[in-house]
Amino acid sequence: MSTAPLEPHPSGPKPLTQGAQSPGILIALWAFVVVPFLALVAAVPVAWGGWLSWTDVAVASFWYVVSGLGITVGYHRYFTHGSFRARPGLRAALAVAGSFAVQGEIIQWVADHRRHHAYSDLEGDPHSPWRFGESVRGLTKGLFHAHVGWLFGRELSNRERFAPDLLADRTTRRVDRLFPALVVVSVLGPALMGGLLARSWQGALTALFWGGLVRISLLHHVTWSINSVCHVYGERPFAMRQGDRAANFWPLAILSFGESWHNLHHADPTSARHGVLRGQVDISARVIWLFEKTGAAWAVRWPKPERIAARLVGPERGPAERVEPADPRRVEPVARR
Repeated sequence: MSTAPLEPHPSGPKPLTQGAQSPGILIALWAFVVVPFLALVAAVPVAWGGWLSWTDVAVASFWYVVSGLGITVGYHRYFTHGSFRARPGLRAALAVAGSFAVQGEIIQWVADHRRHHAYSDLEGDPHSPWRFGESVRGLTKGLFHAHVGWLFGRELSNRERFAPDLLADRTTRRVDRLFPALVVVSVLGPALMGGLLARSWQGALTALFWGGLVRISLLHHVTWSINSVCHVYGERPFAMRQGDRAANFWPLAILSFGESWHNLHHADPTSARHGVLRGQVDISARVIWLFEKTGAAWAVRWPKPERIAARLVGPERGPAERVEPADPRRVEPVARR
């Protein structure tokens, strides 16, 4: 894949990118990638040494589920692709929960991901693992680039081009500005919860380690694996546009809340369900279903069997679950009320 500078797309006057990251962002990025990762590396010996209680497991699980679903249901399926409409309270809650994952401000995250879909595995994709070619050396370098390397040397995707709807939404802009404060809550919130539950400073410190640092790093690498692993390894039962190599990688299905059914997602980006074949667990889709049942969400883009069957290209042809039609190359803005 060529790495030459990109010119503005002919379909719009705005360029793809809007400049490099500031030194302050890079320093913060290093801190919130490296420190949680070191905690993740230390997790096994620390647990072996007895510094892991059931309280720590409960606190870490709570924050993993809240921040993980904030990314998958909120940042991704709702704000990026408009897979459903949400009432104002739910919209704000999803934006805040996604910020707890410490993966960047909501508007920039959405702009980067919409750009990824517009140029998936082609010139212009901010994090394709095929960027450096298909040789063993090139693909190894590309996997690192797609997983985490792109974050440190990227040109920021143009927010006015890729996320004008979010820039126009007051609630989303406010949450975007509050991102640094929400990061502090995400790191220290587990410590407060653990301290109160254990009624000790030791409980606060171990909850900070497991529910703060280890949880953030684990969720980082699960999310980043969708960008790297799920564009190289796995099954591709659904037809996509030429060049797109998104694949299903079942081992990550539970930890990613259904995001690793990545092939269907790229074949039909606005679908609220990604795991549509038999046995494909999609926790995020079930959460959206619950929101729909309670009236917090509506106009959900569920799959339709005939559309799924029409896109199947492999031996998986057979019964599929419900989904609504959408152009597989279309990246829709979040529906506003």
